[in-house]
Amino acid sequence: MRLLTYDDGSGPRCGVLRNENIIDVATLLGSQQPLRDVQALLELGDSPLDRVREALGGTSEDGVPLDSVRLRSPVLQPPTVRDFIVYEEHATGQGTRDASDAWYRLPIFYFSNTLRILGQGDHFPFPSACGQLDYEMEIGCIIGREGTNVSAADGMDYIAGFCIFNDWSCRDLQFDEMDARLGPAKGKDSATTLGPWMVTTDEMAPYLKDGRLQVKCNVRVNGDLWMQDGDAGVSYHTWGDMVERASRDSRIVPGDVFGSGTVGGGSISEAVRKGFEKARYLQPGDEVELSVEGIGALRGTVDAPVISTEGYRYMANEQRALPEVGSGRDYRYELKK
Repeated sequence: MRLLTYDDGSGPRCGVLRNENIIDVATLLGSQQPLRDVQALLELGDSPLDRVREALGGTSEDGVPLDSVRLRSPVLQPPTVRDFIVYEEHATGQGTRDASDAWYRLPIFYFSNTLRILGQGDHFPFPSACGQLDYEMEIGCIIGREGTNVSAADGMDYIAGFCIFNDWSCRDLQFDEMDARLGPAKGKDSATTLGPWMVTTDEMAPYLKDGRLQVKCNVRVNGDLWMQDGDAGVSYHTWGDMVERASRDSRIVPGDVFGSGTVGGGSISEAVRKGFEKARYLQPGDEVELSVEGIGALRGTVDAPVISTEGYRYMANEQRALPEVGSGRDYRYELKK
């Protein structure tokens, strides 16, 4: 199933996609109370996805056309967003630096901002203090069950489904603050786009092998290809590993979102190294489209800043140059274990 959050003008509601129509999930389940997003459905308990699947098979409801509504993020305000970095190509800058020993030992993550979550096609203002805005082509998972101290072997049982995750990144701010051994923080504070919907884990099963999603990823900016057939199946750590690390001595709950980290080739510097000659840092007016096999395509547009930086003190100290175009053209990554 493809579960989503949509707004037909009366506020956000959880829906399920059938063909090109959206069926309201609360109505489908016979609930008198609306469900405001996918998280609200997952919080119902008592196998909510199975209940929706069964009800969907027994209804002739037409729903509303997909193209007549606004799609929101599947989860409007996740309890937490943990963003991992599990792709060695990204962690090593396509072989231009060494990843730390800790990176190989641990599925490392940081907490991102749950208050700036965008959905399909949303616009957001260019962060005014940023000079080098980037996208990141990631896959996200949405947690469907509460848990603590979950083992990697059981981790997939806690994942309700998958979506596309665009981790908009202010690179100059990120580089500056990480020099102080803290971060990412403000460099990742402006926006995260999730969607266009959540594809349930059972539907993604044909792509799952050894705890990894064997899917291809692409990026287009203003229609131009900046990433082609990026391989999401070569993550060093598995989805189960991520669940185990996040839940250890802690707690995960329905609606939590995990990002995989950037699939190799899925950031602007990596696109430049691969030889995509039009690749550059983003500018106001750019439309970014990330697509993932088995999930769909997620779009977002950068608007002009809404505030001036005149008198603002907390700018990045420097802006690092992009790598030479094509400098990593011959780089080929193979999963090392």
